[in-house]
Amino acid sequence: MAGGVMRKAGGSGRRGRRRRGGAAMAEINITPFVDVMLVLLIVFMVAAPLLTVGVPVQLPETAATALPTEQEEPLAITVTSDNRLMIQTSEVLENELIPRLTAIAAERENRKIFLRADGAVPYERVAQIMGALNAAGFNSIGLVTDSNGPTFGAGN
Repeated sequence: MAGGVMRKAGGSGRRGRRRRGGAAMAEINITPFVDVMLVLLIVFMVAAPLLTVGVPVQLPETAATALPTEQEEPLAITVTSDNRLMIQTSEVLENELIPRLTAIAAERENRKIFLRADGAVPYERVAQIMGALNAAGFNSIGLVTDSNGPTFGAGN
């Protein structure tokens, strides 16, 4: 008598369905998608702080809230503690301020401008610059401040 192992006909010994060699996978592999998303997150986290205007000034603190963001990047004029004038990040002389702003206003559709003045700059100087901005055609002037200032009893 010969001894042998009996097998079921037509099976390979595995349970469940057998995949055919040419059939497509039904599962979605999300690992590459997650990798790309993490890389983009890191890039944006590194780049976001670099998008602010780069002239260092000590802004006065107020209880005002931030303005909503707009489509076009607003123009920023900065007055440093040593009375230097800056348009965005480039320095400009006093007698060149109005002609430069008039040329910029001709190219922009938004007439909003932000004035960043160091807290040590006298109020008279800030008012004079606001008058110059108005003369150049910018009628919507926002004063930029830090938001940690006194509330004078309004928020208590």
